[in-house]
Amino acid sequence: MVRFGKKCFAAMMCWMAALMGYGEAAPSALPQWFIPLRDAIYEQTLMADEIAVLYRETLHKAEAALAGAPLSLMRSRCAYMMGRAYLYEKRKDEALACFEEGMEEARASLDAAVSPEAWVMLAENLSQSCILRPVSYVIVHGLEVDRYAKNALDLDAGNTAARYLIASRWVYAPAPFHNHRKGIQMMEDILNTYAARLERDDRFNVNIAIGYAYLEQKKFREAEAALNRARAVYPSNKYLQELLDKTKS
Repeated sequence: MVRFGKKCFAAMMCWMAALMGYGEAAPSALPQWFIPLRDAIYEQTLMADEIAVLYRETLHKAEAALAGAPLSLMRSRCAYMMGRAYLYEKRKDEALACFEEGMEEARASLDAAVSPEAWVMLAENLSQSCILRPVSYVIVHGLEVDRYAKNALDLDAGNTAARYLIASRWVYAPAPFHNHRKGIQMMEDILNTYAARLERDDRFNVNIAIGYAYLEQKKFREAEAALNRARAVYPSNKYLQELLDKTKS
């Protein structure tokens, strides 16, 4: 999967959001007390300082409910979400600090117990960190996002977040590194093959990516259809609205 709207090499692995056009959403595998923080990031109706309150409350609940590797993993998820909130408001130093913390916590989780989810969080925090780093950093570390996501798939072939990160490369990378047709195919495969594994933000991210790739090809009708499926998940998302506006131009 921010990273919203950026077309740069660093953003090629960022998570965006998406919705299937059929079926019912699978029950979330995440703790219910984490869901409000996640949804606040995608709904984009709160400012970062308001989200920071929710972030601290979520951390307190995590520390009360979890320990060891699961706690480090949840801290990584929370740091990633808070970083996204800061990044959208261009508070770069605060965002970068969150993503760095997210990487540290993901590594701590991996040190305690290797899991596909920890590899994904390491990849996602790194992908966001690359947006804020100089090109020299991206050249050295950017491809690690893909490697970490593949590590997750080695442990869990159906991990939809890892599959999204790998497919994102073909959607969001600048020319000549993108391949929009391939990216769309990979994203649609996630929807068609792993529907039961998709979280709400996964469903949003995938259709956003499909819509973006169709926009890049000037296929406005196809783009609008995908983006409208995403709108059914997080209708107040500002980046989604920006993309929808482009389908009318």
